Amino acid sequence: MSLLPQYRHIVNPKLKHTYLSFDDEGILIIKSPKVSQDYIEKLLLKKALWINRSKKKLLHKKGRSLNFSKEHTLFFMGQEYPFKLHQQRKKRVSLTFEDNHFTLYYHQYNETLFHKKIDNFYKEEAKKQIPPLVTKWANKMLLHPNHISFRKTKRQWGSCSSKNNLSFNTMMMKLPLPLIEYIIVHELAHIAHKHHQKAFWRCVESYLPHYKMLIQELKTYTTH
Repeated sequence: MSLLPQYRHIVNPKLKHTYLSFDDEGILIIKSPKVSQDYIEKLLLKKALWINRSKKKLLHKKGRSLNFSKEHTLFFMGQEYPFKLHQQRKKRVSLTFEDNHFTLYYHQYNETLFHKKIDNFYKEEAKKQIPPLVTKWANKMLLHPNHISFRKTKRQWGSCSSKNNLSFNTMMMKLPLPLIEYIIVHELAHIAHKHHQKAFWRCVESYLPHYKMLIQELKTYTTH
């Protein structure tokens, strides 16, 4: 008897097909119209190889959200640095990055607060480091955004609005510099080309001839 993977089934009568994906924890998500349990089980067996490969790839992506009970490193600018928790008497939580290692000082154990401190570190670094890089590439490309903003998102590294406002994912600070610059060039190119057609990619390639290699490397990281 085959063991089926752990999954969550979401029934949506408006759907015409069945879709498989994974959540942040690597749990398989099945979205489908109303179907039988037999159909689901046959589908899982048929897609078993894809499911196993995809889950393994997902769980091995770099920059995943820290699991404080298991992991002891934190990504910053493409490098993994030692991370440790240090309990103290002071009733506050603070995160330091000194001598190439992170230390999170806390009084009371609170993982939600710990994640907020780490997220805030990335946001402050993004606000400090990304604008000069945007200016650098905007001047090269002669494509200037109206506004730049920063927020943590689960799906996109960056976006360009119809009004040429750029938004960058603060988790970009986990990435090495060449990938950060690729995302910036990508979004600046959208100021001229509001699509992903040939003209857009020609624009990107004219500034980053090896952009396809950068895309492949970017796929080894996760936004969450």
